Amino acid sequence: MSALGTTFVLAILTAAVLNAAVLCNGGVTSSFVRKVEKTVDMPLDSDVFKVPPGYNAPQQVHITQGDHVGKAVIVSWVTVEEPGSNTVLYWAEKSAHKNKAKGSLTRYKFYNYTSGFIHHCTIRNLEHETKYYYEVGIGNTTRTFWFTTPPEVGPDVPYTFGLIGDLGQSYDSNRTLTHYEHNPIKGQAVLFVGDLSYADNYPNHDNVRWDTWARFVERNVAYQPWIWTAGNHEIDFAPEIGETKPFKPYTHRYRVPFKASGSTAPFWYSIKRASAYIIVLSSYSAYGKYTPQYNWLEAELPKVNRSETPWLIVLMHSPWYNSYNYHYMEGETMRVMYEPWFVEYKVDLVFAGHVHAYERSERVSNVAYNIVNGICTPVNDQSAPVYITIGDGGNIEGLATIMTEPQPKYSAFREASFGHATLDIKNRTHAYYSWHRNQDGFAVKADTVWFFNRFWRQIDDSTT
Repeated sequence: MSALGTTFVLAILTAAVLNAAVLCNGGVTSSFVRKVEKTVDMPLDSDVFKVPPGYNAPQQVHITQGDHVGKAVIVSWVTVEEPGSNTVLYWAEKSAHKNKAKGSLTRYKFYNYTSGFIHHCTIRNLEHETKYYYEVGIGNTTRTFWFTTPPEVGPDVPYTFGLIGDLGQSYDSNRTLTHYEHNPIKGQAVLFVGDLSYADNYPNHDNVRWDTWARFVERNVAYQPWIWTAGNHEIDFAPEIGETKPFKPYTHRYRVPFKASGSTAPFWYSIKRASAYIIVLSSYSAYGKYTPQYNWLEAELPKVNRSETPWLIVLMHSPWYNSYNYHYMEGETMRVMYEPWFVEYKVDLVFAGHVHAYERSERVSNVAYNIVNGICTPVNDQSAPVYITIGDGGNIEGLATIMTEPQPKYSAFREASFGHATLDIKNRTHAYYSWHRNQDGFAVKADTVWFFNRFWRQIDDSTT
């Protein structure tokens, strides 16, 4: 065996041993106790909300993946004084030639608020693993940003995701984003598990808060794609003020490539990125039998080619396994519908938000009940995903601090703190996951685990 092959095998064995060690030491409630303080929103005149200078300067710039395989990017921005240009200029780092892409324009009204001019432009046919610059605001005040496309999809392509949820725009929110930006484990894209601006927490769902939030996160999301999941704070259903169309601000402002995966709505869709297949689900859209989301997911899971994308990751907002008193069992009906599929197709990881704290589960399922003694509790199941709740971005609603006692056996680690996580996929067999609390230094890891890909372990076992 070559030196490279030996190193690869040792890495796999190390991952398996470390992962087994973690799974054998479940049921840990962190000894770290965060000082309970009132969560406070940053003042609207804070630097993080600053409007860029210049007439009709583009603001709230953000990007996300624009197709199924990572060769397109959706660029979005807002102009205030006038519509301005829908055109995006873009060019590869090593090229002097500037290309043009034409976008579209939309606006919306919400109660007594009228949005700025919201632009969306999809840049297509990009080269993989290439740094591109892009310019918006053509004709008036221009602003230039950059992004790097992901590597070509493949089973051993390394890639690092950041994970953030329930962010809001408080001082704690700013600490979370700053910690993510300074983390030595550099995320290349963010998997965002829902609840963005929390505009609906303000009188009449103050949509100005959608604008301030987008300016706040621009410093990151204009340079790397955030993969969006809709949470309950994106619903914005307010019949008492005449607003009866759910998700109106969210769908006008944040576009996703849902049609590329055959979805009929932007709340559930899938993308491939490097060696990961990411499925986004909607906790707040109909998901019962024969609904569009149900039909889509039933057809989508068999399409996942684990030889091409070995890591199968699901994003949703409401967690299925949660040992906090907050939102307890809110995800239960969705779990009953879809958990058998997650086990059958060996989903690796499920990330959710909603509960404003952190928790990681064992590999458990509740798809089979013991009819002899009547116990209907989750059991260890190595075909099941690990469920991670990461709704700890730091929003105005504050921290979830009350946990159910005793800690359930399915709960491996939990802590009532704000923070973010990273998932560093190494190859088809193992990935390194770490969670980082805001109170620590940028390089400190508060919870870590090596994940060993069970699909490929099954393949290896069957051939030995």
